[in-house]
Amino acid sequence: MKGGKSIIRSAHCLKTLVWLLIFLIGGRLVAIDTIRCQLADGFDFPVGKPNGDNYYKFRGYHANGHMGEDWNGRGGGDSDLGAPIYATARGVVVISENIGAGWGNCIVVRHAYRDETGKIAMVDSQYGHLHQRIGRVGQIVEKGQLIGAMGSNNGMYAVHLHFEMRKNLHIGMNRSQFARDDTNYYSPTAFINKHRVLQSSPQKYPIPTGLFAPYGRSLADARIDTGNAVQVPVLPSIKPDSALPAAGPADDDEDFWSKLRARLKQGKVIDGNQPQQ
Repeated sequence: MKGGKSIIRSAHCLKTLVWLLIFLIGGRLVAIDTIRCQLADGFDFPVGKPNGDNYYKFRGYHANGHMGEDWNGRGGGDSDLGAPIYATARGVVVISENIGAGWGNCIVVRHAYRDETGKIAMVDSQYGHLHQRIGRVGQIVEKGQLIGAMGSNNGMYAVHLHFEMRKNLHIGMNRSQFARDDTNYYSPTAFINKHRVLQSSPQKYPIPTGLFAPYGRSLADARIDTGNAVQVPVLPSIKPDSALPAAGPADDDEDFWSKLRARLKQGKVIDGNQPQQ
C-alpha cells in the first residue's frame, strides 16, 4: 500500500513539474514575442520631416485600389535616390527584410498609441521599395529616426517611397489575404494629420512582434519578375492633363503592369508630348 501511495505521489509530482515547465516555457515565449515600448507621442511624415517638405504624393491612397501613398522628391526623376526615410512615430521594427518580387527592401514598424477615446491602440507603418534598410527587427525607434533610404526596388520602378498605415496587424507582407479597404488600412496622410500630437507617458506597453499571415515569393502580393530589371524611360516634362484619372493602376493590377513591361522591353513607349493613337 505504501508503495502504491509512493507511486501516486511521484506521478503527481511529475505532473506538477510538467505543468510548471509548460508554464515557464510559455511565459518565456510570450516574453520573446513582445517588446515593451512607450506610447507614440505623435506621428510625422516619413519624408521631409516633419511635414513632408520638398516631397509630394505622386499617387495617393484609394480603397480597393492603391493601399498606400507614393512619395517623390520635388527634384524629379531619380534625384531622390538614397534620400532619408524616417520612422513616422515611436515604435518597434517588426519586419526588416528584402521581400523581393514587387516589394524589394521593406520595413514595418508597429506603434502603440492612445486613441481619441483614451484606449491603447496599435497601428503598423510600412515602408517599401527601399534602397537600404537601416532599422532592424526588434529595434525601438523614435519619431523622426532614420530607418532607411529611398529606392526603386532595384530599378523596377522610378525612385519613390511606398508608404502604408495598417490598422490590421496581421497583414505583414501578404496583403492578398485581406480586404483592400478601410477595414484594414488607413489613409496615411489622414491618419498622420489626425494624430500629430498624442498623450504619452513613461509607462511601457508590450508590443507583439509577430502575428503576420505567412507569405512567400508567390504570395507577396506583387508581380514576380525573373528577367532583367525594367529601365523606366525619362519622358519630357509636360503640364498635368486635367483629364487624367485621379487614381492610377492598382499595385496588383497584373494585366496593366505586364503589358507596360512588355511595351517597355520592346521599346514601344509613347512620347509624353504625343497623343496615343
